[in-house]
Amino acid sequence: MDAVLILRIVLIAWTLVFLVYMIKDCMAHKEDFDGKHMIALAIIGAITNFLDTLGIGSFATTQAGFKFTKSSPDAIMPGTLNVGDTVPVVLEAVLFFGAIELDPILLVGFLAAAVIGAVIGAGIVVKWPVKIVRIALGAALLILAIIMFCRQLGVGPFGATGTITTLAKLGMVKFVIGLVVNFVLGALMTIGVGLYAPCMALIGALGMNIGAAFPIMMGSCAFLMPSAGIKFVKEGKYDRKASIMLSIFGAIGVLIAYYIVKSLPLTILTYVVIVVMIFTSITFFYDASKSVADVKE
Repeated sequence: MDAVLILRIVLIAWTLVFLVYMIKDCMAHKEDFDGKHMIALAIIGAITNFLDTLGIGSFATTQAGFKFTKSSPDAIMPGTLNVGDTVPVVLEAVLFFGAIELDPILLVGFLAAAVIGAVIGAGIVVKWPVKIVRIALGAALLILAIIMFCRQLGVGPFGATGTITTLAKLGMVKFVIGLVVNFVLGALMTIGVGLYAPCMALIGALGMNIGAAFPIMMGSCAFLMPSAGIKFVKEGKYDRKASIMLSIFGAIGVLIAYYIVKSLPLTILTYVVIVVMIFTSITFFYDASKSVADVKE
């Protein structure tokens, strides 16, 4: 039995446990399913998770959708995002685990680092000023996006886009650096910093095949979210109706995007990633400036 198959089995089994908690809780609160905003929630789930599969992320876009349609309350939004997007993200991971030939040691190593980071590193990272974290990540993403763009064009000393998919070619030094960074990214998820774009930047900076970012970043989140989701379900701190709609239609959005992404040539995919990184960098800077304004107020 290969490592990818084992990862899929473990992930699916844990997600089924999460679904038991979620479905049982929803059945006990049938009164929450009143039929309002169902179409809006279905569209939000499909579109945001379509974008999530492209590496853009779904949390920010889902929040925007909720606010625009006034379809889910702000007070329980964190729980709604974690519970509602668990199934789509797990589906992404299961699909992308086999989308590229990647050394199992690299894949398992990066996933483990993110999970350990979320469990152990959270206590450290939550003490960091969110404003500083956002500015640092915004600057890092912007710089790395420029480097990746130069690699695509063969400009300067950066060379061509990376093609590494094995530990032997990556080397232990870069591997350890990658593990440390993904450890930190896993920890940053606990304060609401998305892992997708920074992880793509990491993969590109290490000279790895950019396609490898998809199973790594999606797998990292997928192993974390069922645990977080169960906690929110137990506490009842989530929108049940919105979460069900995100789960169902989000999965549909993932399937549509998966076949589009899978068919894209590596060059086009790399440019998509660069655009995503620049966009995410801008949002980090914007959120940082907004946090300053909130403090002043």
